[in-house]
Amino acid sequence: MQNLSRFFRGVIREMKKVSWPKQKELTRYTIIVMSTVIFVSVFFAVIDLGISEIIRLVLE
Repeated sequence: MQNLSRFFRGVIREMKKVSWPKQKELTRYTIIVMSTVIFVSVFFAVIDLGISEIIRLVLE
């Protein structure tokens, strides 16, 4: 039990040292991540559609 409380005290102490991003940085990073996810999703959807059409043409 003492080890557990010592662990959490250490966690709290280390969390105070963390440099958290400001609101503007956080908004910018969120937009970058969302844009990247959307781009990659659309890219792979188009690739998947293309490969599906090629396979459909070959099998017919």
